[in-house]
Amino acid sequence: MDFIDYYKILGIDKKATAGDIKKAYRKQARKYHPDLNPNDADAKKNFQQMNEANEVLSDPEKRKKYDKYGKDWQHAEQFENAKQYQEQSSGFAGQKYSRSQSGGDFSDFFEYMFGGSANAGRSRQVKFRGEDYNAQLHLNLTDVYKTHKQTLSVNGKNIRITIPAGIENGQTIKIAGHGGPGINGGPNGDLYITFSIANHPAIKRLGNDLYTQVEIDLYTAVLGGEITIDTLSGKVKLKVKPETQNGSKVKLKGKGFPVYKSDGQFGDLYITYRIKIPTHLTEKQKSLFAELSKS
Repeated sequence: MDFIDYYKILGIDKKATAGDIKKAYRKQARKYHPDLNPNDADAKKNFQQMNEANEVLSDPEKRKKYDKYGKDWQHAEQFENAKQYQEQSSGFAGQKYSRSQSGGDFSDFFEYMFGGSANAGRSRQVKFRGEDYNAQLHLNLTDVYKTHKQTLSVNGKNIRITIPAGIENGQTIKIAGHGGPGINGGPNGDLYITFSIANHPAIKRLGNDLYTQVEIDLYTAVLGGEITIDTLSGKVKLKVKPETQNGSKVKLKGKGFPVYKSDGQFGDLYITYRIKIPTHLTEKQKSLFAELSKS
């Protein structure tokens, strides 16, 4: 695995605080988001590396491993376990292995431990589980309104996953066996994907319910009538009662968001009316309003 300098990707140094990391990530994410760079073929890859850098450096434990082991940070636990095993089983305690002794990196230690040594056959019987990977997937509200499949690129490998309708913002799912490779024939780690779901510009989601505002003209509010509104499931005709007040609400049952892993179940849609006051009235219209105000 090629070394990726997470500090360089975020434009910070190794002394950066948690606040510095957060600020740098937000700045870089806004600048290099694929949606803002449609003509940049590398935008998606760079954005994924940015997310990976943020996930590692914003986590104190992962950052500690990264600072210590470099490109082999995901195998930190396996390294420590293997080191301890070797010390206990073959008198390795008197031969403390270090980066300075080898002149290389920790990959050299794994090569020493699991291949070519006098105890190679014995060491190969020790299997270690691969590191778990964590990734963040950014989606829009409309993306998770219906179940669909999506292909992700994780460490150069394409993984096709099913995204269930109704998944929550911040929810994490596990993709078994798609984490780091196992060591010495051990099982692969798992991939954990956390969903970051942005609200629709005109629709807000709270749980399985949706909330939106609809503008109606003064005449429809006073006299009543029928309007057509846009929902995530398509256009819906709605009857407005006469003398509807500004700020009044109506509920459309079953027109909200799908319930996660519950086919055919939906939340509700809540609509708040905003009455638009007419402008640029003619003299005749003003006169009619004046007459109406006297009645």
